[in-house]
Amino acid sequence: MINNDQQLKSRLGSTARQQDWLTELLDWLKYILIAVLIGLLLVVFIIQRNSVIGHSMSPNLHHDDQLLVEKVSKLWGGIGYGDIVTISTRELAGHDDGPNIIKRIIGMPGDAIRIGEEGVYRNGQLLDEPYLVPGTVTRLRSLMYEQVTLQEDEYFIMGDNREISLDSRTFGPVHKKSIIGKVLLRFYPFDQFGFP
Repeated sequence: MINNDQQLKSRLGSTARQQDWLTELLDWLKYILIAVLIGLLLVVFIIQRNSVIGHSMSPNLHHDDQLLVEKVSKLWGGIGYGDIVTISTRELAGHDDGPNIIKRIIGMPGDAIRIGEEGVYRNGQLLDEPYLVPGTVTRLRSLMYEQVTLQEDEYFIMGDNREISLDSRTFGPVHKKSIIGKVLLRFYPFDQFGFP
């Protein structure tokens, strides 16, 4: 009789330990799933990491700089003149596997942009562009985009390295839906951490 009681207690104790272990495992899985879901929501709707490819934004951004791009401000009109944005080339390239590009907002919906010999004009005023290297010349790339009036959802974008940048002077204005978000900060290289 005592043997049976001990065996029963032993089995009950073993079952309780298995249930405790299973409960703890399920708790861990629940927290891991919540963390993964929050991470996915952040990346899809709020913030993402982008790498600079090429030299079209030199001297302000360099090849392989790592950036954080926030996606929320474009939804509420938070993108303005001079902001650096990431743009999907899906619409420009006509397929899904083109890289994202990083450019600066020069013109916004309703603006009249003109590329002249002296530089870039917005609504008849020559732009002051302190982010460019002194002496930078902005050349016209296509007569189609020498003078453009931007429609309701169009933006005129350019790279800071005007000699090599492929931008709205080449392919025209980009639509708002192509803008992924605004560059929030550069986090690598660490010695250049901050807003570019």
